[in-house]
Amino acid sequence: MDEAQSRLNSLTKPIGSLGKLEQVVKRIVGITGEMYPKVDKKAIIIMCADNGVVEEGVSSCPKSVTASVTRNFTKGITAVNVLSKCAKANIVVVDIGVDEDLNCEGIINRKIRRGTANIAKGPAMERREAIRAIEAGIETVKDLKDKGVNLLGTGEMGVGNTTTSSAVSSVIMGVDIGLMVGRGAGLTDEGLTNKIKVITNAIEINRPDPKDPIDVLAKVGGLDIAGLVGCYIGAARYRIPILIDGFISATAALCAVALKPEIRNFIFPSHGSAEPGSKKVLDALGMEPFLNLEMRVGEGTGAAIAFQLIDCAFAAYTKMGTFGDAQIEQYIPL
Repeated sequence: MDEAQSRLNSLTKPIGSLGKLEQVVKRIVGITGEMYPKVDKKAIIIMCADNGVVEEGVSSCPKSVTASVTRNFTKGITAVNVLSKCAKANIVVVDIGVDEDLNCEGIINRKIRRGTANIAKGPAMERREAIRAIEAGIETVKDLKDKGVNLLGTGEMGVGNTTTSSAVSSVIMGVDIGLMVGRGAGLTDEGLTNKIKVITNAIEINRPDPKDPIDVLAKVGGLDIAGLVGCYIGAARYRIPILIDGFISATAALCAVALKPEIRNFIFPSHGSAEPGSKKVLDALGMEPFLNLEMRVGEGTGAAIAFQLIDCAFAAYTKMGTFGDAQIEQYIPL
């Protein structure tokens, strides 16, 4: 990282004037151990799963939307499809728990079960299923590493997953659920009140252990969140920088870091989601988003946009001229 700093200081600009872009470069140099790492093979992993808690009326969308949008990822018509093309990134669609047999080309089948159980009535899944979902995320990253992918983003699709993310993050952080819950895909005031009540009851019924992230995932989480936890673990294991998207993937990052704090060193934020819990989770992780665009699409859209900032950072780092090239005396800090 010292060599990267020297390179940055030698470029024809005031020292440190590229701000966070310089920090990004130094961190990725440190992650990869390469002076000039490649960030040209990008992929966004989209974990798709259904959530049984939708039975409680916590979402304005029917459960069937999960399967529909998952299929649409393969048609190139969703928000993340369009934005990922702008970033020259591939999307990797993983069925980790959709409550339908999709059998669709372009979808990786790592289904643990057909959706979770209703957390308002009992645990979302068995502990072993949460572990298997985490392992599926790790395996997905390994497969991409073997294909030469060098920059990862996270995304998800699962009706009801802002509910499970609110439950998981509030338990792990030890904060009041009312501070974490948002309107998701567009709840009314009445719907929001019901959502808070459902999550509060789910936590009381299941009593997840805040010191055991896997217990929290199994009792009040979702398969999409657990799969993303595995993606962060895999990224750290295989030394690939990885970006958070919105609230759901931030919650997964929170779980991964709770399991192993050093994983944080491999994770980058992308944007500040409009979901109220997102900022609180990023604050807990000690991360400030690159962008605040009031987005709440999910899918990996924020990661796709942030990829382009990383491209800009490395374009400056590798292509700018030095003071020597420009025959200008180098800046000396006073």
